[in-house]
Amino acid sequence: MDFFLLPLAVFAFTFGSLIGSFLNVVIYRLPAGISVVWPRSRCPHCGQVLSPLELVPIVSWVVQRGRCKNCQAPISARYPAVEALTAVLFTAAALLRPVLPDLLFIWAFIALLIALSFIDIDTKTLPNSLNFAGIGLGLLGALLLGYPQAFPQALEGGLMGAGLVALFAGYGGLLYNRFKDGPREGPFGLHLVHLAAMVGAWGGMLGTVGGVWLGGLGLVVGLLNASLNARTGRVLALHDALTLGLAALAPLLAWVMGLSPLESLRGMLVSAGGLALAGMLYWWLRNPSDKVEPEPETDNPTGYVTVMGYGDVVLAGFLGVWLGFTNLLVGVFVAVFAGAVVGLILRRLGGDPQIPFGPYLAIGGLIAFFYGTAIVQWYLGYIGLS
Repeated sequence: MDFFLLPLAVFAFTFGSLIGSFLNVVIYRLPAGISVVWPRSRCPHCGQVLSPLELVPIVSWVVQRGRCKNCQAPISARYPAVEALTAVLFTAAALLRPVLPDLLFIWAFIALLIALSFIDIDTKTLPNSLNFAGIGLGLLGALLLGYPQAFPQALEGGLMGAGLVALFAGYGGLLYNRFKDGPREGPFGLHLVHLAAMVGAWGGMLGTVGGVWLGGLGLVVGLLNASLNARTGRVLALHDALTLGLAALAPLLAWVMGLSPLESLRGMLVSAGGLALAGMLYWWLRNPSDKVEPEPETDNPTGYVTVMGYGDVVLAGFLGVWLGFTNLLVGVFVAVFAGAVVGLILRRLGGDPQIPFGPYLAIGGLIAFFYGTAIVQWYLGYIGLS
C-alpha cells in the first residue's frame, strides 16, 4: 500500500499544481467575462504572451523571482500560492481517499471550492456556473455511482443545506431591517422562499399525522406562485414577518401537540432550499454570464439591507449534496467559528475583517467532507449519546 501511495502522491501534487495554474485563469477571467480557454495567458502589464517555460506551476515564479521575464513587472505571489494550495490539497485527498473513481470527484470538489473562494474574496460574488456545476456533478455521481452520497441523501442534503442558509438570511434580514419586507421581485423573489418555508413547515408537521410526508408541499406552492407571477406580470406576496413567523411557529406547535418538530423543520428547509435554488437557477439562465458588473452608485430605493448573498445559499446547496445534511451542519459550524476567529484577528491587527462568508464555508466544507463523521461521533460520545 505504501509503495502505491508514493507515486500517487507525486502524481497528485504535480496534477494539482497544473490544475491550480488553470484555476488562476478561472479566478481572473470568469468575473471579467473573458473565456477561460482563449486567448493564451499573457502578462497583465505588458501583454506579452507567456511561453510554456513561463507557465510551469510554482517553479516559473520562483525562477523569475516573481517578475515578468519581458517587462520585469512584479507578478503577484498569489499565483504560485493558489498552485501550491491546490497541489497540497490534491495530495492530501489522494493520501486520505486513494480510491478511483472517488478521488477524481474529490479533486473536482476541491478545485471548485478553491476557485469559488478566491473569486468571492476578489469580487464578493460566487459564480452560479461554478456553484451549479458542483451541484450537478455531485448529483450525477450520486445517481451513477452512489458517490459522494446515495442519490436521495444527496438531493435532500442539497435542498436542506440551501434552505438552512436561505433562512439564516431571511430571519437575519427580518431582524436587521426591523421587520421591514424585502424587495418584491418577480417571478421569483425572497418572499417566495419565505412562503415555501411556511407551507413546508406546516406540511411537514401535518404529514406526520397520516404518516405521509408533506414537507415538499411548500416547494410546489412556491413554484405555482412564481408561475402565476410570471403569467400576470404582478408580484403576489405576503408580508415576510407573517410567513417567517408562521414558519417558526410550526415546529413549536408540533412539539406541543406531540408530533414531530424535526419533520416540520425538514419540510421547512427542503421547501425553502428548493425554491431558493430554483429561483437562482431561473435568474442565472435568464442572464447566464458570470461577469461582475460594477455596482451603480445609486441609493438603495427600498432601503432594505441583505445580511447574506444568495450565492452563499447555492454554495450551501452544493456542499449539502456532497456532505449530506448532518456533515453540512458541521461545516457551517466550522465556517462560523473560523469567520469569528479570523475576523477578530484581522481587527486586532488593524486589517479589513470584511472577508465574505464563501471562503469560510469552503473551509468548513472541506473539513466536514473528510472529518465530519468523526467529529459528529466524537461529539455524541462526549455528551454520552453514542
